[in-house]
Amino acid sequence: MTLSLSTMWAQQDRFVADMHLFVRETLALGYDAIEISHSTATAQFDRLLDYPGVPISSIHAPAPLSRDAGGKANSHLNLASTDDAERREAIEYTKASIDHTRRVGGRYVVVHLGGVGNAIFDPERELRRLFDAGTRDGAHVEELRARCHQLRAEQAGPWMQKAHQTVRALAAHAESRGIAIGIENRLHYHEIPQPAECADLLAGIAPEVVGYWHDVGHAEVQWRLGLVDKRLWLDTNGPRCIGSHLHDVDGIGDHRAPGHGDVEWDYIAAGLPAAALRVFEINQSQPAEAVAAAIPFLRARGVIP
Repeated sequence: MTLSLSTMWAQQDRFVADMHLFVRETLALGYDAIEISHSTATAQFDRLLDYPGVPISSIHAPAPLSRDAGGKANSHLNLASTDDAERREAIEYTKASIDHTRRVGGRYVVVHLGGVGNAIFDPERELRRLFDAGTRDGAHVEELRARCHQLRAEQAGPWMQKAHQTVRALAAHAESRGIAIGIENRLHYHEIPQPAECADLLAGIAPEVVGYWHDVGHAEVQWRLGLVDKRLWLDTNGPRCIGSHLHDVDGIGDHRAPGHGDVEWDYIAAGLPAAALRVFEINQSQPAEAVAAAIPFLRARGVIP
């Protein structure tokens, strides 16, 4: 089984200066391949691809990172935007990531499909503040959760319509390139998709063209905030799951090395298809020892068959 390490971990000065060092260390830590994250700048992207025979499993669109004249990152463009100019621009960046993936011999492109609007809902922001302060239940917390549900239900329609159009446009491009797209579950409640929405977006599209991408930390955080049952994602979309982002969660802080948080891994082991790609999406603050230890930790728990 291919075990891939995201270049999220490469956001360290020593690697930014030379991505060849990142490749060598990735392989030395026990990983077989690399996923290029959307935070990888063009210079590092090009240097990474210059390494002879680097095994690239996937690219997280839109990579490489670029910014417009105002400093806005291409990763902040909304693929479900009701502003068609923004949505077209976001689609073109994602198509470029698909083309890069084909060029480097990868198989998958991970896609953030945008959101219902471009900003976190205020009630979710307050839920997060209260969680960090130690307040996890009570009447006010329930009111905030209910308000999140209400806001999304009231506003989602036009954004979901655009999301459907975007998925079909990207599917056509990906199919022509022999690349599979993974629609990822997201960190914030306003973002697309929710579990049933994901199933609806995938309906009628061949599984080898578009599938579901399960991010363990994102599902965990939304569950801890009381907004979405973490098990619902794989219960609903497990058969269409083509890949995963594996990382642990401490409180509502994600992207910890597995074993350095308190995720319950049993339902992940049971729900991830054996063929789904395992990508370790670990942040740059985690030590190399923890990145290496993540593999035997998840193997012992059955997440790695």
